Amino acid sequence: MAEGQAAPDHAPGHAHDHSHEHSHQHRDRRRDRLKHLFTPHSHDSAVAVDGALEASDRGPRALLISFAVLAVTAAVQAVIAALSGSIALLGDTLHNVADALTAVPLGLAFWLGRRPPTRRYTYGFGRAEDLAGIVIVVLIAASSAVAAYEAVSHLVDRHHVSHLWAVAVAGVVGFLGNELVARYRIKVGREIGSAALVADGLHARTDGFTSLSVLVGAGGVALGWGWADPAVGLFITLAILVVLRDAAREVYRRLMDAVDPALVDQVDGVLRATTGVLDIGTTRVRWIGHQLRAECTVVVSDALSVAEGHRIAEECEHRLLHDVPRLTAALVHADPQGEHHDLTGHHRQPGG
Repeated sequence: MAEGQAAPDHAPGHAHDHSHEHSHQHRDRRRDRLKHLFTPHSHDSAVAVDGALEASDRGPRALLISFAVLAVTAAVQAVIAALSGSIALLGDTLHNVADALTAVPLGLAFWLGRRPPTRRYTYGFGRAEDLAGIVIVVLIAASSAVAAYEAVSHLVDRHHVSHLWAVAVAGVVGFLGNELVARYRIKVGREIGSAALVADGLHARTDGFTSLSVLVGAGGVALGWGWADPAVGLFITLAILVVLRDAAREVYRRLMDAVDPALVDQVDGVLRATTGVLDIGTTRVRWIGHQLRAECTVVVSDALSVAEGHRIAEECEHRLLHDVPRLTAALVHADPQGEHHDLTGHHRQPGG
């Protein structure tokens, strides 16, 4: 029976060239965090960050530039929303502001996550990102609550919307800002082969069309339909709630150590394909921040020596670190064939 830690040649700073290439360099980790900092609504770390984005300096630069454009867009909309009293524009502004504010808790989480493990926090501080996720959900919920309250109250008690031309301009500004970001991200993403950056561009394009709905509210008010502006505000609130639902679901899953079942199947497949493995026992995979850790049990022949069993366990770890993206630590325990848990069997949980 043997337990092995990750082989030394997998320490951060050693890169592997294969079909699922992933780097363990500290520089790539910083880029990974930067990616998450400016795309806080990504739904899964394994999907949100890809190797092409990490490998290119153009990826982080594209994120910084696009974030600056969206921040200016939100600022312009906020000023006009305050002057005009447009609820539709207020909702769209809150949507953009909530996106920007998420950078604060994530920035703190990434700063904390760089700290090395301690005797108390032996797994490090990657879980700070999950705590930041809770803050993000609260921020999005607060923005949707404010937008909904204002929309409903103005539907009940009609409020005059002034400067309709400015409201219309603000809606166009919101569309153009998001569309500019969308085009830029998609262009750079395709050039560097980053599916994540392309997906972010498509998300920005969707937000742009949401901003165009502000024009509908302004046009309705111009035609004498006073309810049009708060009605559009409610529509935008629904768009924010969709984001809230997805964000809350993913934060809940991360807090509960949920992973995509396909990822577990991939780990099992790698273990089964390793020479010397007769069967597999338990497979546990969890996210710690934006990195994966696996703890697995494999069954080997009971005729093997301890050293031979350890060698198979080490080979399993070696292959897992090569073949599973985002996996940075693996612990594989080799059990000899047959029942050899007389002392600990009654402590084991079902399926454990």
